[in-house]
Amino acid sequence: MRILLDECVDPRVKRLFPGHEIKTVHEMGWDRLADGPLLASAHTIFDVLLTIDRGLEFQQNLKKVGLCVVVVLIPKNQFIYYELLADEIHAVLATARRGSVIHVPRKQPPNR
Repeated sequence: MRILLDECVDPRVKRLFPGHEIKTVHEMGWDRLADGPLLASAHTIFDVLLTIDRGLEFQQNLKKVGLCVVVVLIPKNQFIYYELLADEIHAVLATARRGSVIHVPRKQPPNR
């Protein structure tokens, strides 16, 4: 899977996903792009954008982008928080579909 790490994601996260092709926004030279142009550029090369930007899905029409966006819900942009969620991120990557938005950790349905 081809994964792009958003500029707000700790670049050490790349270590958590051996076997995947992973680049950062910085490595792609896209640091200065606004979200719209970034997504337009990314969808032709990558399958997934991994971000901690909780507002992205409300500011962009991600269904039209053709890229799966995984929003990691962590309290701080520190590597340890990504490590704690690595298994869950791997699990959602296995089911990622273009045009979808997936939150990690996933909200659990209420117990009935």
